[in-house]
Amino acid sequence: MGARLTDSALYGHLWATDELRAVFDEQARLRSWLEILVTLAEAQAELSVIPVEAAEAIRHAASVDALDLEFVAAETVATGHSTLGLIHGLQRVLPPEAREWVYYGGTVQDLTDTWTALAVRRVGEVAWRDLRAIEDSVLELARQHRDTPMAGRTHGQPGAPITFGLKAATWADEVSRHLDRLREGMPRWSVGQLAGAVGNLAFFGDRGLELRRAFCDRLGLGDPGISWTTTRDRPAEFTLVLSMIAGTMGRIGNEVYQLQRPEIGEVREPANPSGVSSITMPHKRNPELAEHLVTLARLARVEATVLLEGMVVEHERDGRGWKAEWVALPEVCLLTGAALSFGRRMLEGLEVDAIAMRRNLDASPFSASERVLAALSPVLGKHHAQARLQELLARARRDGASLDDALMADDEIRGQLSDDVVSSFARTETGAAGAMVDEVLARAARARADEPGRWP
Repeated sequence: MGARLTDSALYGHLWATDELRAVFDEQARLRSWLEILVTLAEAQAELSVIPVEAAEAIRHAASVDALDLEFVAAETVATGHSTLGLIHGLQRVLPPEAREWVYYGGTVQDLTDTWTALAVRRVGEVAWRDLRAIEDSVLELARQHRDTPMAGRTHGQPGAPITFGLKAATWADEVSRHLDRLREGMPRWSVGQLAGAVGNLAFFGDRGLELRRAFCDRLGLGDPGISWTTTRDRPAEFTLVLSMIAGTMGRIGNEVYQLQRPEIGEVREPANPSGVSSITMPHKRNPELAEHLVTLARLARVEATVLLEGMVVEHERDGRGWKAEWVALPEVCLLTGAALSFGRRMLEGLEVDAIAMRRNLDASPFSASERVLAALSPVLGKHHAQARLQELLARARRDGASLDDALMADDEIRGQLSDDVVSSFARTETGAAGAMVDEVLARAARARADEPGRWP
């Protein structure tokens, strides 16, 4: 059983997905590191930096299965160097004529930053896919419930009417901006690193820039144009975007958590047929998915700040920044991946109770007060009308009077409102909610039409 919950046999499913765990576990990381070293050797051989035969030998021998990982670990501890144990392990499985050419001119940060870029690209693909599915779900909710009235709530209290479609459309609109961020940011984030000791590629002489371009191109990564050993905005930005994505999942989860309360009962996350909410209160149906989304969002946000802190580093190399990324970046990715997985499941099966929404709206006797204020403001003045209505409705609430009775009982207000206007307040009006839902749906359709057929 893993010491970290993300690796726990019992609880790992709550904090990560198997798909993303496979990107960051040690075997996967070592495989990726070895592929990077092989690619570096092949690019060097192409430019006659190292012998072609050495690159071929490195390609043939550099595999996790061939390495003695216990030896690699022991050498890492003994040398105190992050990758010298790996170098020694590779030299043991290489023919003598190739041993001096492995990891030739590379540094720990060249290896690990390039691996980070490859991992970022894979995580971005998963996030893109899941966000697209989530967007589909919330757009469908917005479409189906464009005109389903419910109480709009401010500061936790019922206010004027809105539609559930409007609420779902705000979710969709937020998700669409995350898709924009992923699409726009990926070219910045998925770039390789080949910098050498202090960032000037001096080890490779006049072939350094050409080698870096060839190395990045072989890996399918962008050429950064300049070394970024202490320029940590790329991983920081990526994890901040992920933490924002997790935050959106947390916001939606919190909405479902609140609206599923039995005294509200307007939405419910999908039931788990084998789920048990309480071992002492069998009647309960807890919003487990919704609740956990809030937890995941909090953790992702905290881990992302580690990378933000890591932007403040010194000179041309400073392990205090990028080594912290080795811990925090995978955590943000795993937590956000879990949030997206739970969010997809919750939204694809979300149960909406339009009858409860109508019932709760009708239970709020003064939900039309904003429209009353709008009708009185031109004749009484907005601020005078607001103060007068607040006093009048407070008394009506205390006396149990209806909105109509309260308005008709006041001489100043009764003289300003006709019977037809007063009776109109009984109708549910949701303002421009429907038009805004239509705009979000249309914008999403245009975005899909313009999107590339595959992940950028």
